[in-house]
Amino acid sequence: MSEKHIKLKGITWDHSRGFTSAVATAQRFHELNPNIEITWEKRSLQAFADEPIDTLAKRYDLLIIDHPWAGFAARTGVIIPLNEHLPKSFLDDQAANSVGKSHESYCFDGYQSALAIDAATPVAASRPDLLNKLGKTLPKTWADLIALAKDGLVAIPGIPQDTLMSFYMICCTHGEDVALTKDYFVSEDIGLQALDILRDLGQYIDASCYDMNPIKVYEAMTRSDKFAYSPFAYGYTNYSKRGYATHVLKFHDTVTLEGQHLITTLGGTGLAISSNSKHKETALAYAEYVASPKTQKTVFFDYGGQPGHREAWLDTTNNFNALDYFKDTLPTLDRAFLRPRYHGHMYFQDNAGAPIREFMKNGGHAKSLLDSLNTLYLKSLKKTT
Repeated sequence: MSEKHIKLKGITWDHSRGFTSAVATAQRFHELNPNIEITWEKRSLQAFADEPIDTLAKRYDLLIIDHPWAGFAARTGVIIPLNEHLPKSFLDDQAANSVGKSHESYCFDGYQSALAIDAATPVAASRPDLLNKLGKTLPKTWADLIALAKDGLVAIPGIPQDTLMSFYMICCTHGEDVALTKDYFVSEDIGLQALDILRDLGQYIDASCYDMNPIKVYEAMTRSDKFAYSPFAYGYTNYSKRGYATHVLKFHDTVTLEGQHLITTLGGTGLAISSNSKHKETALAYAEYVASPKTQKTVFFDYGGQPGHREAWLDTTNNFNALDYFKDTLPTLDRAFLRPRYHGHMYFQDNAGAPIREFMKNGGHAKSLLDSLNTLYLKSLKKTT
């Protein structure tokens, strides 16, 4: 690698899982390559979900992105196709060692927009100490969940983004993936069932949860004794590690609904490279370093990251240090639903969650809501910008 001093800038999200892991890998990469300096900046979790990647790609070399942007990336070319720049053997290893559909989630029409350095889906979390103190058992079925929610002990992430992901989850668990046709987002029968099931739970959820994202749910669970269980929030292994939080969380597979574990909606993050970067070769070398199994199992996880490489999820040391977070939630990841990534889907995602949130919280007319979601979906299919 050239000895010319090179500086790269990256943008990630504001949590130890997204930030300190990136900083740690950048520092170690700098130590291995003293002429290369990588600086990471951070933004809120909501901005991570909402801010268009084309504007970020103008300012940063490296971007941590959400996979629903894959269709937009393939259409616009604002980030480079990694399949045209990284060794095939490396990408084959990434695909073979994907956690669920994480690697595939960043490939749209053959355009690999990012490396799945972080894998996540909504999983269950509990405070075993609190459940034991209150004489409660861990829910195993949806009926068990409702019973615990009636006791006021259940927290969910209830902001629009997360309630939309929960809607996808119930539809998929009932046997129908969303956005399969260009005629409607989801069939009336499945859509109405999903809304009613969510409302059945939503009426027993504390109002404060409707302003919470997953991080706020876990902070509430670990900082106080108000909530003992969360049935489906994007997992954060940080909260299962000693010393990170006041009370440690134990993570689990989800409850069953009509005999089947919930099929939650895949999340995670990917490392992408801007097409505007003047140092693409260096950025590619760093990306390959971060996504390698060795880094994923060690530096990345040790400094707060939630790896995307399967070897890190199967690693005995990592599981020991995280109360078997990886082993116990891997089945949830492996069956997770890969949400739509067509070019206009971000428009739908940005606008569909709020009415579902309102319905979960306060009830309403399910058929009218479903009709509005289908109308919004048809409009999103026509989006070109």
